[in-house]
Amino acid sequence: MSFISKLIAASIPIIPKGVVGFFARPYIAGEKLEDGIRVVKDLNARGIMATMDVLGESVNSREETLVMRRQCEAVLHAIHEHKLDSNLSIKPTQMGLSIDEAFCEENLRVLLDIAKGYGNFVRIDMEDHPYTDATLAIYKRLRRDYPGHVGVVLQAYLRRTETDLRDLVADAPTNIRLCKGIYVEPEAIAFKKRNEVQDSFKQLNEYGLGNGVYIGIATHDDVLLEHGLALVKRLGLKREAYEFQMLLGVRPQRRDQIVAQGHRLRVYVPFGDQWYPYSTRRLKENPSMALHIVKAIFGIGK
Repeated sequence: MSFISKLIAASIPIIPKGVVGFFARPYIAGEKLEDGIRVVKDLNARGIMATMDVLGESVNSREETLVMRRQCEAVLHAIHEHKLDSNLSIKPTQMGLSIDEAFCEENLRVLLDIAKGYGNFVRIDMEDHPYTDATLAIYKRLRRDYPGHVGVVLQAYLRRTETDLRDLVADAPTNIRLCKGIYVEPEAIAFKKRNEVQDSFKQLNEYGLGNGVYIGIATHDDVLLEHGLALVKRLGLKREAYEFQMLLGVRPQRRDQIVAQGHRLRVYVPFGDQWYPYSTRRLKENPSMALHIVKAIFGIGK
């Protein structure tokens, strides 16, 4: 990232919330469950799968956690009621991981009981490194009791991820979303250079798909997309053995190209009233969009 891009990304917190909301609209479905349902129906009509996410991360009390869990329960019921081709993504801290690991697992089991009853699936997101060990430990216990209904996320930029993947593969059938990783982590535990992260992603993808892991190849990076497309062809994988994943509002033309080539693709559909933290994170990852916001505020280029 260039100096100018870094400067633009750093300026996002001082941009008025309303302006951020306007430019972030392509990345979020809306504030209500009905908004998420509408967007997923549109994606499904285009032959695209979805994963729905109620926006919100770490909660501060058990009461807040239960409110969040009930919202996630409502998503699973709505997916079934509306016959949507979608599953649910959740963050462990939404379910109380920062409060108590056992409490978090208890809440996840409630959601997985519903998902299993509907023949659906819950994806456990990976957050920053203090939660990695606990998240993987919970996932291992849950996949034993809910095979085929739960998966986890691995982040290619963490130096530990190769070991984590090998451990998961050796233990039981595994379903992962493989992404680069977005949290700011120390260099001691995370690759920082773009080519290092790309190399790690490629190696993980090759090892996982080559050893029967179902992988959601979650990237918008052309280098990694082309590698993934070539890899599934080289391995002769059936289309049901993997999928590509992208964020709502990011590179829709590339997304449609992949679908047109006959590959399964799932779009991450976030919604909820806690859209602002998610939106600012997306804009920080996309300085070119942030540049448009800065220009709009100051009337540059008019």
